[in-house]
Amino acid sequence: MSASMVNNGLRGCDCHECSQMNELKVNTNFMNMIAGWHLAGDIIMIEQMPIMGGYVSSVEETAICDVASTLASFVLFNSDIHLDGPVHIRWGNTSNRECLQVAAHAARALDANTDVLLANQYYTIAGPCTEMCLLEVAAQAIVDTVSGRELLSGVAPGKGVLQDKATGLEARMLGEASSAACGLTTEAANNVVDNILRRYELNYKNAPAGKKFQECYDLDTLRPSQEYLDIYEGAMHEISMCGMDF
Repeated sequence: MSASMVNNGLRGCDCHECSQMNELKVNTNFMNMIAGWHLAGDIIMIEQMPIMGGYVSSVEETAICDVASTLASFVLFNSDIHLDGPVHIRWGNTSNRECLQVAAHAARALDANTDVLLANQYYTIAGPCTEMCLLEVAAQAIVDTVSGRELLSGVAPGKGVLQDKATGLEARMLGEASSAACGLTTEAANNVVDNILRRYELNYKNAPAGKKFQECYDLDTLRPSQEYLDIYEGAMHEISMCGMDF
């Protein structure tokens, strides 16, 4: 409740986020937060990240669970936005081939049959200041854009669990790849994403840890290092070679 204090908390027009529990569960804390935000007239964004390989095992099962979780956010809890993010139980990222399939099929089905606002989260297995991280971001951004999502939320490199391992260049790649994907057909996007995936999906066991923010950004100017800019340009070139026209 302190986050909603009038003078120094979230405004009513800011997204108030809370999470469903895995899978298809809620608790009283969740319901209390939702009730308070509704009474205050706040914008509500409900998150759910189906775990592929947990209670739901296959791509098909996870996609069904994903759609059900999304519908629950609106039908049961009257949220304004649903924040998705199917994640792999083994790799801990949202950018693997299977989870991209889940996210794409769920979003296309929902986009074709509803007018709800759909978002997706970005968890890469590689850390910042690495080409692999940027390729992961680009692949998912293309999938989400072509599948009809309205909001792309990211990025959390290194599975989002390490301190100081997130920078602005990952978000820049998200934006650039999404903009470039606008207007692509499903078939064209499939070809591009498949080519990008082939460049990183065999490296999950040895994914590069990358660098901390203070190691690849100037803390005085908050500008990326020349090393990271060179890596970024290299990643852009690789993505272009995969068939994406920036």
